[in-house]
Amino acid sequence: MNTTTSPTIAVLGTGLIGAPVARNLRQRGFVVRAWNRTPAKAQALKADGVEACTSPADAVRHAHIVMTVLNDGVSAQQAMQAAAPALRQGAIWLQLSTVGIDATNSLAAWADQQGAVFYDAPVQGTRQPAEMAQLIILASGPVAQRERVQPVFDAIGKRSLWVSEQPGASSRLKLALNSWAFALTHGLAESLLLAKGLGVDPALVVDVVTGGPMDSGYFQAKAAAILADNYATSFSIANAAKDARLVMDAAAQSGVQLDAAQAGLQRFERALAAGHGGKDMAASYLA
Repeated sequence: MNTTTSPTIAVLGTGLIGAPVARNLRQRGFVVRAWNRTPAKAQALKADGVEACTSPADAVRHAHIVMTVLNDGVSAQQAMQAAAPALRQGAIWLQLSTVGIDATNSLAAWADQQGAVFYDAPVQGTRQPAEMAQLIILASGPVAQRERVQPVFDAIGKRSLWVSEQPGASSRLKLALNSWAFALTHGLAESLLLAKGLGVDPALVVDVVTGGPMDSGYFQAKAAAILADNYATSFSIANAAKDARLVMDAAAQSGVQLDAAQAGLQRFERALAAGHGGKDMAASYLA
């Protein structure tokens, strides 16, 4: 893609997901301007051809498309409010963070007030898929601008699922998917923990499951992390606890009783209280 004709993209938030997203966009030929609350994280992208900016307003100035890849709805709102004075009229805002139902509705309403085109586009995938441009983008938003948005999604992911023309549908789907991911994580952690408690080698659990109907790449990756006592962060306990709370908030709003999800949230919170917040969510094993 020719950089003289490619849209300029501002990436607000360059953490575990945002940094590889910015790199992959630049590798695909987009002009990328990045900002992060911790300036060093944005500065680290300069070697990849990404322009590091000192403020959200600086990052979005002249940008046709803005991406928020931040921790929560409050952070996304604050960054966009700071960016507002420099935001182009009609700019496209791709909101990639998992922020829940209420925050998504608030962000969409604010975008409309600013004359921005809002896409609710949380991603399925953690650090490694982001680094490999293998994210799955769950996108909701107006049809009119999708042709402009799709090449951006193609640069960072392996698949885009268009869920709805109305923002909010993607965020609701993401919560359902997160509930499943958390159930898998806790189920594995507790199975290995029970084996150990019963005096059985936990590796034998993995041996039996491998190659069978309960096996998966996710199972193998998290099991390997637990057995090696290596909790290098792909998706942290702190973020998992935050998202698990969003799942429970959504369940309350919809009148659905989620017993396993409630217990899983308590397990994440125990791990968080024990000081494991920065570790990968496989550290559910340590709760």
